[in-house]
Formats: sequence, C-alpha cells, structure tokens
Amino acid sequence: MCSRTSDMALGRMLRVVLSAVLLLAATALSAQLSDESRAYYERWVRTAERAEDVIKANRASQAAFEQLRFEIRGYRDTFNRVRGENSDRIKTLEAQISALGPKPGDGEAEAEDISRLRTHLNDQLARLTVPRIISEEAYSRANGLINEIDRIVRARDTKELLRRGPSPLNPEYWTDAWKDIEQAMRALANEVAFNIRSDVVRERLRINGPGILLLSVVGLVFLARGRKWSERAGDFLRSLGGVGTGVWSFVVSLLRILIPWIGVMFLVSALEMMDITGLRGAILLEQVPYWAAAILYFNWIGRQVYLFNASTGFRHLSEAQVRVARICVDLLAVMLVLHDMVVLFERIENIPEATRAVAGFPVIVMTALLLLRLQRVRVQGQARNAALDGSETTRSGAGFSRMVGFLRRALYLLGIASPLLAAVGYNNAAEALVYPAVKTLALIAVMVILQRFLTNVYGWLTRKGDDARDSLFSVILGFALALVALPLLALYWGAREAELTEIWARIMMGFDIGGVTISPSNFMTFALVFAVGYTITRLLQGGLRNSLLPKTRIDPGGQNAIVAGTGYLGIFLAALLAITMAGFDLSSLAIVAGALSVGIGFGLQTIVSNFVSGIILLIERPISKGDWIDVNGQMGYVRDISVRSTRIETFDRTDVIIPNSDLISGSVTNYTRGNTVGRVIVPVGVAYGTDTRKVEAILREIAEAHPMVLANPAPNVVFQRFGADSLDFEIRAILRDVNWVLSVKSDMNHEINRRFAEEGIEIPFAQRDVWLRNPEALSGKTPPPAAPAAASKAATLTEGDMDGGAADDY
Repeated sequence: MCSRTSDMALGRMLRVVLSAVLLLAATALSAQLSDESRAYYERWVRTAERAEDVIKANRASQAAFEQLRFEIRGYRDTFNRVRGENSDRIKTLEAQISALGPKPGDGEAEAEDISRLRTHLNDQLARLTVPRIISEEAYSRANGLINEIDRIVRARDTKELLRRGPSPLNPEYWTDAWKDIEQAMRALANEVAFNIRSDVVRERLRINGPGILLLSVVGLVFLARGRKWSERAGDFLRSLGGVGTGVWSFVVSLLRILIPWIGVMFLVSALEMMDITGLRGAILLEQVPYWAAAILYFNWIGRQVYLFNASTGFRHLSEAQVRVARICVDLLAVMLVLHDMVVLFERIENIPEATRAVAGFPVIVMTALLLLRLQRVRVQGQARNAALDGSETTRSGAGFSRMVGFLRRALYLLGIASPLLAAVGYNNAAEALVYPAVKTLALIAVMVILQRFLTNVYGWLTRKGDDARDSLFSVILGFALALVALPLLALYWGAREAELTEIWARIMMGFDIGGVTISPSNFMTFALVFAVGYTITRLLQGGLRNSLLPKTRIDPGGQNAIVAGTGYLGIFLAALLAITMAGFDLSSLAIVAGALSVGIGFGLQTIVSNFVSGIILLIERPISKGDWIDVNGQMGYVRDISVRSTRIETFDRTDVIIPNSDLISGSVTNYTRGNTVGRVIVPVGVAYGTDTRKVEAILREIAEAHPMVLANPAPNVVFQRFGADSLDFEIRAILRDVNWVLSVKSDMNHEINRRFAEEGIEIPFAQRDVWLRNPEALSGKTPPPAAPAAASKAATLTEGDMDGGAADDY
C-alpha cells in the first residue's frame, strides 16, 4: 500500500515538473514573438488554464461548456492557420543554410562573410520557426481541451437520455398536471386581457391601426388566394414548354406552400405590432412561423405522394390509401407542433418533471399510432402491387431501394417502442426516438421527391423523358442527396452542432496515409488539375488525328501510334502535374510502392507483359491500324491498338480481342505490312486429253486482262500436276491491292468458265463406279453358287477398276 502511494506521489511530481518545463520552454519561445503575438499567446494561456480548472471541477452547465468550447475553438483555428504559414520561406532558408555546408569544428576558422551570412540566415529561420513551434504546442493543447469538453458533454447527454423519471401512467400525477396546464392557460389569457385594457396598448393600436389592418388583410388574402395564384403561375409556366415532365407541377406545389406561409408571416407581424400577447404570448408567437412551415411542409409531402400515385394511375397505392396517408402525414406535423408546445410549456412555466411527463405522453402515443398506420398503408400498397404485377417488388419511379425500405421499417419500430419507454418512465429516451423517426421519414421522402424532380428536369433538358430515371445521372444525384442529408439526420438524432463542425474541420484538415496528408482542398486541386490536363490531352489528340497528321505522309498506322503515344504521355504528365500542384509528397510511400511492385510482379505478370508488349507494338509498329493480319487462326483488320490488347475486326464483322503478348511472342502474318501489294492464286483443272499449251495461253490472257493485276512482275501460269481426275493449272499474279483478292479470284473464275465454254474445254469432276460384292444380301435372297475363281475375281477391286480401266494401263 505504501509502495502504491509512493508511486502515485512520484507520478504527480513528475507531471508537475514536466508542466513546469513546458511552461518555461513556452515562455522562452514567446519572448521571441512580437508584442501583439505575445499578448495573444498570454490570453490563450489564461483561457487554457481556466478551461482546465473548469474541466477538472466538472460543475459548469452545458451552456457554459459550449461557450468555453467556442472560445477555445477560435484560438485553435488561429494556431492552425499560423502553424502552416511561411512554409515555403522556411524551406528556402533551410536550403540556403544547407548550401553553406556544415559549420567548421573547434579550432577551425570560417570566412567572415560566410559566418555573417550563416548567422543572418539562422536568425531569420529562428524568427519564422518560433511562431510555428508555439502554434504547434498551443494547437495540440487546444485540441485536447476540446476533446475533453466534448467527452464531458456527451457523457452528460447520455446520462440524461437514459435517466428514468416518473411514469405518466401514475394517477397521482394527473391532477397536478391538469392544474399546471390550466394555470398556464389562465396566465396567458390574463396577460392578453391585461394588455388589451392597457392605455399604452390602446394608444399603440390607434397609431398603428392602419398598418395592422393592412398586414392582416394582406395575410388573409395570401392565405385565401394562395392556391389560385399558384395555379395561375403554373399555367403561365406551362406555356413556356416542358408539358408532361412534371417540372412545372413541382414548382406549383412549392408555390402552394410558400404563398400561405407568407400570409402567416404577415399575420404574425400584425400581432407583433399590436403588442397584446405579453411575455408568454410573445414566446409562443415567435414559434408560429416555424410551426406553420412544419405543417405546410408535411402537407406538401402528402400532396407529392398523391400526385405521384395519380400520375401512375394509383398503381402503387389506391386513392383511398393515399388519402389516409395524407391525413396521417398532416397529423404527424401537428404532433411535432404539440411536442414543441410541451417543450415551451416546460421552459416558460418551469413545471415539475411529473407534469412534463404527463403532458407529453399523449403526444408520444398519438405519434406512434400514426407511424403504425402509415406502415399499414405501405404494406397494403405492396400487397396491391404484388397482386397487379404477380410479384412483391415493383418498379418505383421515386427510387426507393432496399436500404431505404429497411431504414423505414427500423424507424417505424423505433417509433412504436417509444410509448413503452415513456410508460415506464424513460420519457427522454422515448422522445429521442419517436420525433427523430418522424423527421427522418419526412427527410427521406423529400430526398426522393427532389431526386425525381431533378431527374425530370434533366430528362426535359436532354430530351430523354422518362428514360432519364434509369440514367447514371439519377444514381449520382441520389448519392449526392444522401450525402447532403447526413448532417441533418445527425442533428435529428441528437448530434450537437459543435460536433458536426468539429468533424467538418477535421475533414478539411485532411488525414494522413503513409506520411501523405490528403485533404479535400488537396483532392479538389488534384482532380481539377488532372481534369484540365486530361482535357488538353484529348483536344491535342483530336487535333493531331483530324487536322495535322492527315496532311503528312505518315501512314495510318504511324498516325495511330503517334496519337496513342501522345495520349499516354499527356495523361502521365497530367497526373504528375496534379500530384505536384496538390502538394502530395510521395517520397514517404517509396517503401510501400516497392512492396506493391513485388506483388504486381507476381500477381499481374500477364497484365504487365501485355502492357510492355503494347508499348513495343506502338514503337516498333510490326502491325499498324488498318493492317490485314492472321494470328492464331484469327484473320481480320486491325482496328485499335491499346497498351493491353489489340482489337481485330474479322470478315464476319465480329471483334476479336487479342492480348498484345500474343502478337509479340507468337507468329503473325501481316498481309499489308508496308504496302498492299499481294499475290493471288487461282487453281483450275481441265480434262485429260486437253491441249495444255492452249489452256496455258487462255489463262495467261485472262490474268493479264484483269485491271488489278500488275504487269511487272507479269502474271504466271503453272501446270501444277496430273491430278486424279484432271490436269491441274494455277494462275499466280501480283495484285495492286491484296485486299481485293477475293473479288479478283471471283472475276477470274467467271472469265475462265466463259472462255473454256467458248473453246470447248471441259472442266471435269470426279466420277466413281461402285461395285457391290453381294447385292443379293440387300434383297434377302441366297446367292447361286459360283466358281471360286470367278468369285475371287469379282470380289477384287483395283484402282484401275475404280477409274474405269485396267490397272495394267498405269
């Protein structure tokens, strides 16, 4: 026990000594600051010490902690800005000092000019470095204090949320709660009656009467005529075009809630000018615009649900179901307003906790029942869709996904659980579940409505119509709206605004990956510079491909190689420039890159091989775009050469993707490499007994007469062989363009057939005489006995017998 006590005392002593050393070091450094900076730092030190005392005592209120956090955050932002200043100048000074070389050791003299310059540079470096050191220390201290305050506030909020209070079902509290409510209403009425009888108020009414009357009339007119005015505005907007897209209907729906809300604001202004409400009434009157906005907002959501189902012929929900859903949505807005009234009632009258529980319990129960009714409407709608479509899922134009459906069901369950929690005394937890659930459902509905509206606008502008709902734009838009909704959802579910601001500040500061700091500003700089470089590269490629290279003598394959090489080089330079402009220091990732290169070497050998082969193809150009090649039995024209593969279009008009490594390491036949000159071979056979010299002369005339055949070298006719059925000849000629080989062969065959018919030359075809050894077996009859010699002779077939002659003739 004594040992443990001595260890604790020693630890406290070490902490005190360390704090004293840090304080002395900070004091010594601050002495080198300017008067203004020193005064600012001293104010910070006093604020930090006060914050440490408050945190240690842990007795301040939530508001006091929030105010203290706000002050510390201001200091932290300043220190964060200062610690990043003069970075370039400090690097320059360090480079200058490094260029002077190391300082001579003891006993060695340094040139006076160099010594003077070294001292001057060191002084400048110290003046710039000291503020950074102090800012780093102060920033770390401020950041730690903010984290401690946030931890204390979160612990208090959690404790308050899980605290159990009086149960509203206890009849002992009902009488006192009713008395408190009646007393508050009587006090409000007495204040209004007292102010009306006041001479000051009467005089003010007399003076401001015309203005009050005008505001009241305008407000009532806006409330009464808002619907007709919005419809007239919609008729005017529809005359501009876009009928049937739903865009103007959405704008009209917004006007239908905006114009009445303006009327409410006029009426509230008239009541404020009358000044008859008193303190309680003034507090309630301040909330009226927000309550009116909530009611109109939920009414707008219900109307959008109705319009969507009406546009689909009430396919998703029947008209009666939509009507029930709209009523439930409107009543949920009323429940939110009643909840705010209960909160104001507690704040103004300072009522007991039991009265607060009793007053809020009916609102909680009613809200939960409305959520349950909405869920039943949704389930009935799904059953109706299943009956119509034969399945449980339907195509939703609003874009509901499975995740949204799961979230909606979870929120309903949370809302239903809230009355049970309130009944047993967990009123804070019940309210923290049911009302955020309602707000979250409303927010999800609004996000879906906005996505459909903006998608309709996109479809109208691009003339895609309803096809825009299945486009990539709709998906990206939904993702962006979900990101925008995240902060609001966090606020609904109890997150503090200070916490969201802290998260955003940390995001803007960036995060460290392998020694590289990545922040949104750096990322945006990288993306912008790379996008500009990529665009310039594509424009340069287009100019080379369409304007410059066609005017040169470079063949199409060489032009394609230049364009492709320019693209790869441009993208590489754009990425390098973007990394440099964004300030990413990749030197710290050298070890990681080395390890990844080993993995790439083993795991991506084929891809790397194809990549290197593609570069070789673009440089050596053994094949070019437009060449006619034959590789691995695949014959066609080269249409595209990339760094990984080559695309060949076959004569069947199909594309074949061939890895570049096959073109480098395998055998490739290129029929048009360098030029399009090629040879055609046309075989033909004539009957035995035909004058071969005559046939040779006819074939030579046919070859020489074709316009695609070159005169030099002259075409040749070859008497190839004595075939089994014919005398075989071949025309061998060199064509101007080998791509026409099939057409030339077809033309020559037509001409050969015509000339041979005129000259009476026969083109034979194979004939065979088949002898059956025992034909009687086919008819089922027994053959008559025959002499052995004759049977043996009849059963033996020779090549001479097959050709119609004796074997001895050969």
